[in-house]
Amino acid sequence: MFIREVKGFNVCQGGIVSIGNFDGVHRGHQLMIQALVQQARDEKLPAIVFTFDPHPIQLLRPDHVPPELMGIEDRAAILESLGVDCVVAYPTDRALLNLSAEEFFQQVLCDQLQAKGLVEGPNFYFGKDRAGDVKLLQTLCERAGMFFKVVEPSLCDTRMISSSEVRKAIQSGEVALAEKMLGRPYQIKGTVEHGAERGRKLGFPTANLSQVATLLPAAGVYCGFGIVGEQRYPAAIHIGANPTFHNSEIKVEVHLIGFSGEIYDQVLEVDLIERLRATEVFSDAEALKTQLAIDIDSAKKQLKQWNAAQ
Repeated sequence: MFIREVKGFNVCQGGIVSIGNFDGVHRGHQLMIQALVQQARDEKLPAIVFTFDPHPIQLLRPDHVPPELMGIEDRAAILESLGVDCVVAYPTDRALLNLSAEEFFQQVLCDQLQAKGLVEGPNFYFGKDRAGDVKLLQTLCERAGMFFKVVEPSLCDTRMISSSEVRKAIQSGEVALAEKMLGRPYQIKGTVEHGAERGRKLGFPTANLSQVATLLPAAGVYCGFGIVGEQRYPAAIHIGANPTFHNSEIKVEVHLIGFSGEIYDQVLEVDLIERLRATEVFSDAEALKTQLAIDIDSAKKQLKQWNAAQ
């Protein structure tokens, strides 16, 4: 269940709660949700995730808002697939952000959610100016007779997994590393719009995505999968400008290998698997066409290896 309105919170009362943004729902989040759901099941209570919409930073420091890895609805869908019974997207406003840590605990967690326990990560902060930490939260829970558990962070190689680390990987084009931290391929999606049809003229038609609301990786050519309805197609994806044709506009162009048909105005989801190369300038259209054939062959080989490893 996904709830945005405060008046609907009564259906999500009396459970075990985890609070956070959960952007990307990465492996660290997943471990925390696993502990949340297990405790809730043990106590025969609902497992509840409490998040904020919009993110508090949009009100506090709008110039420093990080690009999202995943929209709130997609986050809720994944959280529910992990066993969460209710995802609350609390409508963030100045009144909420001005609550002290103790006031937030009492008014939101105790009075509104009537929480029976909390599961958090070690770097959790709450209340005005992020004054509350897990030590204070543990004290408040003990006073209220609530269950409390801290779940230690997950590691990818030697680095701690966080939404910030996932963003860094994506921004540098390391989508394979992002996949390791997320536990699944990083996905972008957008609406297919009409383009200049240069790809079609070169023999490699592309779906041009608009309205991509989440973080785009570094410019370059990637391999991945495009999802059309229930069908997954291997794909070669170009992200960035097109300097060969003197076009500086950032675009997402997806060539679906083995697909024929029209999908204009439909939403296309794209799982990014590996970066094949950086964006290059070619002497003419024929040189670009030759490279596109190489890219598609490389994409097929990489995706075959990826499938074999799954």
